[in-house]
Amino acid sequence: MSINLNQLVQGALSESVLQHIAGRIGCAPESAKRVVSLCGPVLIGAMMNKASSLEGARNLFAAIMSPGTNALIAEELPHFVVQDEGFRTLVDTGAKTDEAIASRDSLNGLAERIAEYTGVAANATRTLTGVVGATLFGVLKRYLTQHNGQAAQLPALLGHQLPVVRANMTDAFANALGLGSVGAFLAGVASRLKAVAAHLDHPATHEAAAFPLQQEPIAAPEPPAKEHAGKKKWWWVALAAALALFAALLGRGCSTEKQEDTAPAAKPDAASDASTDMAAVTTAGSDAAATIPSASQASMPVALPGKDSTMSFAVDASGMPTLTARVNSEKERQHLLDMLAVKLGMDKFQANITVDPDTKPAAWLGKLDDLLPVMALPGAQVRIAGDKVDLSGRAADTALGWLDKLKASFGEGWAITSDTPAAAKALAASDAQAAASCATADIAKQLNARPINFGFASNSLPRAALDQLASSAKSLKNCDASGKPIKLQIGGFTDSSGDPAANIRLSEKRAQAVRSYLIQHGVPADTLSAEGFGDAHPIAGNATREGRAANRRIEFKELN
Repeated sequence: MSINLNQLVQGALSESVLQHIAGRIGCAPESAKRVVSLCGPVLIGAMMNKASSLEGARNLFAAIMSPGTNALIAEELPHFVVQDEGFRTLVDTGAKTDEAIASRDSLNGLAERIAEYTGVAANATRTLTGVVGATLFGVLKRYLTQHNGQAAQLPALLGHQLPVVRANMTDAFANALGLGSVGAFLAGVASRLKAVAAHLDHPATHEAAAFPLQQEPIAAPEPPAKEHAGKKKWWWVALAAALALFAALLGRGCSTEKQEDTAPAAKPDAASDASTDMAAVTTAGSDAAATIPSASQASMPVALPGKDSTMSFAVDASGMPTLTARVNSEKERQHLLDMLAVKLGMDKFQANITVDPDTKPAAWLGKLDDLLPVMALPGAQVRIAGDKVDLSGRAADTALGWLDKLKASFGEGWAITSDTPAAAKALAASDAQAAASCATADIAKQLNARPINFGFASNSLPRAALDQLASSAKSLKNCDASGKPIKLQIGGFTDSSGDPAANIRLSEKRAQAVRSYLIQHGVPADTLSAEGFGDAHPIAGNATREGRAANRRIEFKELN
């Protein structure tokens, strides 16, 4: 399973972390965030370029796995940025990381281009670039260590980052790194990364021809040698032709003896066959060992693909689609994955796509934009086979009107149907289940059964809690729709580190972050309130790291 490097880096460099860094380098936190969002994908692109050669991939892998790379940097950044010594260490680590990614001049040029784009001073941008590089290395080291740490994994992993690089890199940034235009760079880097990964994975079975830049130049043959080769070539052609003629004549004689009494008219055919064979040998030129096709073989029809391309997906309660598809080629498979990654986000879908050459080209690939809104609809189900589209689940809900919308957008030539009775039955069952759950008095206890814990000094929603919050939002929406709204107080808490007044403000931001997320996912705003309680009411001891992590939490309380 792959990862979204850019997303992990953005998550590690949270709002609170960037606030501290911005104060140290003299820029606004919003500006620092903008710089990080730009330089992250560009540095990933530079690493892709580095890993697209055998030597570069090996050197980059060694740098990432070196003792100087901190695999726990994502968790420890909040501590580094609040301490002078820790921040100096972070900056020094970034400077060492630079050397493994690109030349110092290239990265200085990149910092200048990003500075022009954002208005942040070039030296501050350069510091942020180093911090992003160090974070990238730490995230990669942790992932590679957890997955056996083989060099072949690195170019393959970087190749999966192509959509985010394509969406964020500009020609100005690419030129600063010496990559040329974005289009030209991205057009070739993916195939080079695959070749390097394959060679590193199975070096003994891949010829050097896969890496033409590393081959020794082949000297051009001298003219006499070329002439000599030409003579040898025609000598073999003449010999092959003579043998073929001899075989044909011999066959003709045998055929004549065998068929004299029964089919005397067969002689001209035998001569004709000999002429055909002779012409085939002559046409074959130097390839005397080539198989000569018969007339019946040449006239055989080429088999066309017989299976329809298919795609189906089902969307869970949090809006995550799980997709299964069968397509004609690896190119179609990669195109589908790239479109989903760009449109939905690399970690916002699950896909199982198989390639079968006996499958017709997927015409529905050109209609994917029309289906993307349905892919974000919780409870929706869609199946496509060839030019037939079937909607079920919430996609078939007549109130939502997706049947008519897709008929209009797909146009003629597509058969679009919906399983409306089944959808209505499923919706009724869902509504009944929602009403039953709203009847319980301990709804808040159910929400608290899955704790939401924040990182140190952070009010960014933890990624691990997003699916849970989306599910909670759906339950609360269903209760409200059934006429049984649930009113909740969202309480934020911190550990005992730091200033008590600052902890109150931080805990309130945490509560507000959860409230905002639930409102964005359809929960009525008037049913939710947010309050910060600082380090009050700890549920674990603050003397240990684990205890402090447990205290940085959210608690739900039902309001009458």
